[in-house]
Amino acid sequence: MKFVEELVVEEFLPTFRSLLAEALRERGFTQNEVAEHLGISQSAVSKYVHGDVARNEAIMETEQVRELVDQLAEGLATGEMTTAEALIEAEICIRELERGGILADLHAEAVPEIDSYDGEFAIHDPDSRLREANRARASVRRGLRTLQNTPGFPQRIPAVGSNLVQCLPDAETIDDVVGVPGRLLSVRGQLTVPGEPEFGVSQHVASVLLAARAAGSDHRATVNVSYSEELVETLTEQGHTAVEFDADAEIEQAIADALDKHPEATVLYQSGGYGIEPILYLFGEDAPTVATALRELDE
Repeated sequence: MKFVEELVVEEFLPTFRSLLAEALRERGFTQNEVAEHLGISQSAVSKYVHGDVARNEAIMETEQVRELVDQLAEGLATGEMTTAEALIEAEICIRELERGGILADLHAEAVPEIDSYDGEFAIHDPDSRLREANRARASVRRGLRTLQNTPGFPQRIPAVGSNLVQCLPDAETIDDVVGVPGRLLSVRGQLTVPGEPEFGVSQHVASVLLAARAAGSDHRATVNVSYSEELVETLTEQGHTAVEFDADAEIEQAIADALDKHPEATVLYQSGGYGIEPILYLFGEDAPTVATALRELDE
C-alpha cells in the first residue's frame, strides 16, 4: 500500500527543492539564504546544489513543475513574493499534480489497482462522488456547530422538528441529500442533534430541497423552522426574498408554482392548513450559509 502523499515526500519534494535551490543559487542567493527560504538545513542545500540527492526525471521534465520553480525563484529574488506566498503556490501545484498530473501518474504506476478499481470514485479525480459526499457531510457538520452556538435556534424549532440538509451537485433523490438522522429537537431549551450527518435520512426537508432544485433553484442547502409573520419580515429586511406556497398542494407542484413567480427566492413558507403546522424553509448555497443566516437573526 502506497499513498500519493508518500510520493510527494519521497519523489516530489527532493526533486522540487533541488531545482528551486539551483534556481535561487543562479540568482545570487547564498546557501544560507536558500536554506532559510526552503526551511531546510544548509547542509541539505549543499547536497541539493551538488547533486547528491536523487531526483525523479519525470518530475523534472514536467512543464508545470519547471514553470513553478522559475516563478518562485524569480518572485523570491525580486522580493515580489514572500516565503509564505511561495509555499502556498507550491501547495496548490502539488494538489493539482495529485489530481491529474505527474503525481497521479506515478501513483497509478505504483498502485495500478487504484485506477482499475471498479467503484464509484476515482482517487485522482477531485470532483469524484466520494469527495463530494465527504464535503457535503463536513459542510452539514459545520452548519450544525453554528446552530448549536445560536441561542435562539431551539425556540425556532417547530413541533415536527427541524433538519439541516445539503445535497450533492447532481442530486436526484433523497439518497443524494445529507442531513441529520431523525430530527433536530429542542429539549429543555437546548438543541439536540441525534446523530452524525448521513445520506438518505431526511424525508420531508430533503424533498423540499429537491423540489426547489427541480424548479430551477441552484441552492444546495435548506433548514426548516417555525413560521411567523415577524420572521418573514425580518428575513426580508435582511435581503431575502420570501414567497408563500400552498400547504395543501403536492409539495413538488407547490414549490414549483412559488418559484415560478419568484425564482430568486431564498425563503419559502406555508402559513398552515388543516392539521398542517406552519413552516418556513431558508435556502442557501451550503449548510453553513443557511445556519449563519439564522444566527444573524439573534445578533
